[in-house]
Amino acid sequence: MRLQEYGVGIFSTIPTKSGLKKALKKEYITVNGEIASTATFITGGETITLSLPGETATGKKLIFPLRILFEDEHLALVHKPAGIVVSGNSFKTLANALPQNLKRSELPDATTPQPVHRLDLATTGILLAGKTRAAIRALNKLFEDKEVEKIYYAVCIGEIESQGSITADVDGKTSHTEYKVLESVASERFGSLNLVELRPQTGRRHQLRKHLAGLGNPILGDKEYGLEDLILKGKGLYLHAGSLKFTHPFSGKKLHIQDGLPKKFRKIFPQLK
Repeated sequence: MRLQEYGVGIFSTIPTKSGLKKALKKEYITVNGEIASTATFITGGETITLSLPGETATGKKLIFPLRILFEDEHLALVHKPAGIVVSGNSFKTLANALPQNLKRSELPDATTPQPVHRLDLATTGILLAGKTRAAIRALNKLFEDKEVEKIYYAVCIGEIESQGSITADVDGKTSHTEYKVLESVASERFGSLNLVELRPQTGRRHQLRKHLAGLGNPILGDKEYGLEDLILKGKGLYLHAGSLKFTHPFSGKKLHIQDGLPKKFRKIFPQLK
């Protein structure tokens, strides 16, 4: 089916067919990270994203300062705080905040900056965005080809092996995570708290949270997958996307961008450098 037929009403800010057609012509909509047009067909299972350039339909700009970790004409890496979704139909999204925080690219195919992957609402850390059409396509391909090395850090509860591999289905799909315990401290309430380095080899939704919970070592502050009576409230989820490593698709340079651990991690493990 043509996207311009299927997509009517799926975005609350574009309730009509004519509005959807205008958004397609202005290149505000992507399908699987690629700019869509009135000729785009969909078959099912695609990710359809709307990115309005710095303004919502009400004309308001989202004033939400972001910490920029790296930026050039092609792409940017920013720190995502907890409590903001990456994208979606709501006003407060990281995607809506990007145009006010990043410099517009001077390249001919410059477009509204778009995130090329996701982090959960409660997860903090590095998020990668493309600033041109070519960059968005190239970065999506890097993720598809598993050429982006991601390292997360979590604080998990209970006794756990010093390192290991977790292979378990998530949403019916095989998923794999490597982990290593970096530090452990005794806790009167939780028995043991562990700073764990996580290297996901697949990218399923809530994969890391589900994998650690499946071991019996849920992430501290995880209200959805935590153990009853051992859920820490009011401090958020202790999961942080701390490192991204990949080859820049245009310069060919190796990029290794890091985002230091949040203060709440360091309060538990003050001996960390």
